[in-house]
Amino acid sequence: MRTNRLEAFSDGVIAIIITIMVLEMHAPHEPTLAALGPLWPVIISYAMSFVYLGIYWNNHHHMLHLTRSVTGGILWANLHLLFWLSLTPFTTAWMGETHFAAVPTAVYGAVLLACAISYYVLQLTIIRSQGPNSVLAAAVGKDKKGKLSPVLYLLAIFAAFVHPSISGALYATVALIWLIPDTRIERVLAAHPSTES
Repeated sequence: MRTNRLEAFSDGVIAIIITIMVLEMHAPHEPTLAALGPLWPVIISYAMSFVYLGIYWNNHHHMLHLTRSVTGGILWANLHLLFWLSLTPFTTAWMGETHFAAVPTAVYGAVLLACAISYYVLQLTIIRSQGPNSVLAAAVGKDKKGKLSPVLYLLAIFAAFVHPSISGALYATVALIWLIPDTRIERVLAAHPSTES
């Protein structure tokens, strides 16, 4: 199977996740800016999760452009990733509505960690199906950011019980690391335009 159907399905699921997440935000009843004050934790958690979902969508899109065909293993690995991403609205709402209490902030980190691991599993499954000398394997290289992220998530999970703001700073740090343009796959696509699906 070609990647088009997998990409279209994944795009749809991520779009639904974002929609559910924004529907969890409830507008205040008062028509004043002051009424937004109590909502700042909800707004911050939404913004951070939106950025994370955007990062996953972007990287998933690029990775599939270097995938020649889809196997059963890739389908299941992709569903595994989508499962963990689908928990984002729940953990986002819980963390925001409890004003970054320790347990919800740690659970948010656990879901981020599971997303990172499942993305790595998907990436590894694609590379194994295409071979160690595949274009994707060359583009990923040593994957320093991919290895650093789970370590920071683990630190953030434990830090939530010291002070949740430390966790928030670590979650924001990982998002910023991935927001910095990563041109590995784009460089490979430019050098090998025939690999684009």
